[in-house]
Amino acid sequence: MNIPAHAQAFLAPAKLNLDLRITGKRADGYHNLESIFCLIGLYDTVYLAVREDSRIIMHTPVEGCAPEQDLAYRAAALLQQNSGSSRGVEIWLEKQIPMGGGLGGGSSDAATVLLALNHLWQCGFSRQQLIDMGVTLGADVPFFIFGRSAFAKGVGEKLVEIDVPEQWYVIVKPPVHVATAKIFAHPRLTRDSKPSIMPTFQTLQPLRNDMQAVVFQEYPEVWQAYVELSQYGNALMTGSGACVFIGIDNQQAAENLYRQVSKKYEAYCVAGLAQHPLFHMV
Repeated sequence: MNIPAHAQAFLAPAKLNLDLRITGKRADGYHNLESIFCLIGLYDTVYLAVREDSRIIMHTPVEGCAPEQDLAYRAAALLQQNSGSSRGVEIWLEKQIPMGGGLGGGSSDAATVLLALNHLWQCGFSRQQLIDMGVTLGADVPFFIFGRSAFAKGVGEKLVEIDVPEQWYVIVKPPVHVATAKIFAHPRLTRDSKPSIMPTFQTLQPLRNDMQAVVFQEYPEVWQAYVELSQYGNALMTGSGACVFIGIDNQQAAENLYRQVSKKYEAYCVAGLAQHPLFHMV
């Protein structure tokens, strides 16, 4: 990847859903969710080089995806449209967050583009204005712009800060790509969880994921990874999968478990983050 010296690097962290409940289906076909989101120290790197013309150039499109359909490109185009900026940008993505794992890599890349370009193009949008833009790109994008551990409602755009204990996470990525739309459309998906009143990390115990049972049924590889990780504690699936994870109080124990599971699986050992690396930009 040939990135010019004048391009600037910005980190795009992954996320975990520490809890995920589906409280109903909306008239527009989307689902109302409640979830605890946590940022983690696993990053894509977004490189941006501002152009003085209005062109947006995506140098690293996802294989099989037109550049204009990439979420990072769409984020830049959306900001350009909403700000009226006459400037453009060249974009390179260095991917570390696995795709199709429920870790939010594409959404995080898009949020980082919005946050960074809002600063570089001097657009002056507030965090809430960027969140309102971001939800049109995808349900997870607002959380990454919000930039702290959050309790989310609606389709993911209604966010309030929530205290999450400092933890390390061991994440396992089974060798399968879960189709999110397929899971949301599944007839056996739980859609009637009771909405939470004054939610906290403690009152939502035991943590759960309403999508998990259906994913296990449709993707035995995810079920197998969950069973194996559950030997070491309370494992849970993030988002619509395929990644499963376990939270651990100390780094040494997390690294020991990582060494065990990484013999068989693609795995990660990461700390939770208090805030997004670009939180100060808006």
